[in-house]
Amino acid sequence: MTVHGERENIPSVDKAEAAEALRDFTSTYNKAYQELDPSMASQVETGPLEAITTADLKAQHANSPQGNPNYPALKLSDANFHIPRQIGWPKFFVADTDSNRDANRWLVVFTREGADQPWKAAYLSILSQDEVPAFATDKDGWAKPVKAAGPSPRLAVRPDKLSGDYTDYLMTGKGETFADGSATSGMRDSRSKFNKTPKFWTQYIDSPASGGGSEAPVGLRTKDGGAMVFFTSHHRQKQTMAKGFRPNPDAQVKALMTGEAKRAVTLTRVAESAVRVPAKDAADPKVVFLNRLEGVTGAKGE
Repeated sequence: MTVHGERENIPSVDKAEAAEALRDFTSTYNKAYQELDPSMASQVETGPLEAITTADLKAQHANSPQGNPNYPALKLSDANFHIPRQIGWPKFFVADTDSNRDANRWLVVFTREGADQPWKAAYLSILSQDEVPAFATDKDGWAKPVKAAGPSPRLAVRPDKLSGDYTDYLMTGKGETFADGSATSGMRDSRSKFNKTPKFWTQYIDSPASGGGSEAPVGLRTKDGGAMVFFTSHHRQKQTMAKGFRPNPDAQVKALMTGEAKRAVTLTRVAESAVRVPAKDAADPKVVFLNRLEGVTGAKGE
């Protein structure tokens, strides 16, 4: 009997295939950083993670074209696979792993666009062991997915509204969606110190993800009635120097730069975030950032 993943509510992947996807990701990731080959990222990554990794490898390759054969290999072990039942495509699952980098847990979100497509890592979040939520499961032990788009009557905020609400808040300081913290009020406070200084002034433009495809938010229900959601956002920062001063970007930015930095540099960044979204009836309905990873993906000199 043939099971049609586009019509039936089935587990997104079996555990053996999930483990294989994690091994393939780790192996290719290590090879890419040993050879500093940006083209390899797309083999096992997609979405915001691919954008960040590709730019990082491109910059490192420009500064070390011989590669980095002494790169310390990443090892991901002790994996817990949170696999939801899903109808249709794309599908996803979350690998919650230990790493040889630190004492934290590395959560990798794998997505797949169709039955004939490979699994690719779209999000990576690094959380302390205490920060990893207890995920809800159905009667058969499968994780419970959160609908990416449209109303979610049991959550305080729709997952597809998070990117827009976040970037609106960073631009205006208005909104009640998010709790205070380093990724919200702390970021606005930090930016305010650089809006205008004797040497330069800075402009920021924050924009939401496209909302679909490889940047679509994904999430899993948690036992407390809320959810853990992963989402993408885009950020630009233009720093213009005062008369008599010239920009001095670091080596990584220079490697990604187009144009010549005579008076100004504009940086383009992509951020991937993991947040805890409370249940709609929670005593405190504000969304809390668990992790935020950001990378420079482009630079323009003027």
